Amino acid sequence: MTDACRLSKDPAIQKLLSIAAEDGVELAWDRLEAQQPQCGFGKLGLCCRVCHQGPCRVDPFGEGPQRGVCGADAETIIARNFARMSAAGAAAHSDHGRDMALTLLAAAEGHAPNYELRDVRKLLSVAEYLDVPTKDREPIEIAKDVATKALAQFGQQTGELAYVQRAPKKRQEIWRHLGIMPRGIDREIVDVMHRTHIGNDQFYETLLMSAIRVSLGDGWGGSMLSTDITDILFGSPVPLVAKANLGALDETMVNVVVHGHEPILSEMILVAVNDPELIEYAKSKGAAGINLGGLCCTSNETLMRQGVASLGNFLSQELAIVTGAVDLMVVDIQCIMQALGPLTQHYHTKLVTTSPKAHIEGVTHVEFDELRALDIAKQVVRMGIDNYENRKQTHIPTDIDQMVAGFSHEYINYALGGMYRGSFRPLNDAVASGRLRGAAGVVGCNHAGTCQDEAHLYTVRELIKNDVLVVMTGCGAIACAKYGLLSPDAARFAGPGLREICETVGIPPVLHLGSCVDNTRILTVLSQMASEGGLGDDISDLPGAGFAPEWMSEKAISIGCYFAGSGVYTIMGGRSPIAGSKKVTEFLGDGLEARLGGRLEFLPDAQEAVDRALRHIDKKRAALGLPVYDAKRHGQSGDAVTLKVFEKADDEVLNVYSARV
Repeated sequence: MTDACRLSKDPAIQKLLSIAAEDGVELAWDRLEAQQPQCGFGKLGLCCRVCHQGPCRVDPFGEGPQRGVCGADAETIIARNFARMSAAGAAAHSDHGRDMALTLLAAAEGHAPNYELRDVRKLLSVAEYLDVPTKDREPIEIAKDVATKALAQFGQQTGELAYVQRAPKKRQEIWRHLGIMPRGIDREIVDVMHRTHIGNDQFYETLLMSAIRVSLGDGWGGSMLSTDITDILFGSPVPLVAKANLGALDETMVNVVVHGHEPILSEMILVAVNDPELIEYAKSKGAAGINLGGLCCTSNETLMRQGVASLGNFLSQELAIVTGAVDLMVVDIQCIMQALGPLTQHYHTKLVTTSPKAHIEGVTHVEFDELRALDIAKQVVRMGIDNYENRKQTHIPTDIDQMVAGFSHEYINYALGGMYRGSFRPLNDAVASGRLRGAAGVVGCNHAGTCQDEAHLYTVRELIKNDVLVVMTGCGAIACAKYGLLSPDAARFAGPGLREICETVGIPPVLHLGSCVDNTRILTVLSQMASEGGLGDDISDLPGAGFAPEWMSEKAISIGCYFAGSGVYTIMGGRSPIAGSKKVTEFLGDGLEARLGGRLEFLPDAQEAVDRALRHIDKKRAALGLPVYDAKRHGQSGDAVTLKVFEKADDEVLNVYSARV
């Protein structure tokens, strides 16, 4: 194991890395080191395995082969690989949306009695977009039709996805003009997989535009539907206070951890751990009760609706087990390391898989069924309670922070104008006046090849210091939560204009918007800002940018593509998977900007990424005729009051912003 400080910024993880080394267990960083040297051709995207004649590779220096067996050149190979990554990412997130729609349908038909309609207002809003009649109808009837219409979006063969109407009119016309308006969610995924089969599309530009199209079907289709239906079933998030990092584990209690992505499981586990009978059963085993924590995007789902502690992000999952304090880890889909299986054999943790799409050899599998959701959840939690007595030595870090999470786009609208005057106008005005330089979305995963959380933290701190309001989702949001950037007192790290807004509106400078699928909330915010007026009439006119500083999954490629396709300057951190082709790199940059107003770049240096984003924001301000950003113009009025607030006790400050207190 190399120096822990180089592997992660998180002090809790650093301590546990030392414990893992002493215990002789293998972690993600060890497996990465064992892989060195990794294939240089593959790193540049210059390796093709589409047909059985390969694998073929193209020499980036021009000395070796320049074409595969079929004649595919570097541009075709890289663009084809990239398109397949975007299709796989779109499939993963959109299939999550399909499962949510199926659960809503089962609940509406009375087959899933443990689920209910917790946000009828959101249901009515979604019904309008899906052209479902609502007048003089019961919510349960409406829900059935909404679920049916949502499912139809997946199989639709022609026409346009219903949710594209949420995008600014100008944006919709651009998509139509370029022929990339998504027709159906599954339709576009199949289109990419077909056109990237050997002997089909071999022109890098059309391949890359197909990557944009399938990703738009995800962002403005599958993922957006998932977010909305989750809100309907479990409630639209509102700000609440919660704990972050592994210090939220409790030595005296049965520690249950949910990990994955689908709230249909985690919400039932939450109900189960609060069941009085199971709590008494835990006490009969010598525990003080049951403590629930989350990892990865499941953490974000339970966090923003129920205030469940976030224990960590993607690279924290193995270290949670290394604490020796996790009695049960329940997982469903996506971002689940196969290495968890062997790791739990070294410690006492009971690992349970639950999804038919995600099995691990040698691991207990309990198939989750929405029709018997609570009974199954109780069965699984009981396994954790029974395992408590097998606990050995524990190493729970003391590192813990507090955060305010749960800023849905509906709540932002409400916070800016109240119940009857909700509007994005104050936000637009703040940008127009220069009090806010602009806005940025920072999202994405962790990557074992970079120092955990470092790029997220640096990017966010630099942005808010320069009066850029930051919205976050996924593992990136968890990263910043662990270091206090999602709490109100983080306003002291913000520039003077942003600090004034935080004080006036009552928000942190970094807003938690949810899980990875909830990136669609950012799309909605951007669309509403563009529609509000004063900052142009399209998303591409806005002074803003998007970042995925530590991305690692195919889902991140889909996300990056649908943001760039929606007109956002999008920067992905780390190594570029398209570096082997100058033409492909230029097309996703200058080529997309000329066609779509957005661009997609891969930049390993966080400082360069921030600098480019700020220049882009300033360029957009100039194009709109807005005043040149000047930090000295703002911040004087609120500094004194802000400092007084910061002097108060943390809990007292945070409670001001809690909807659950």
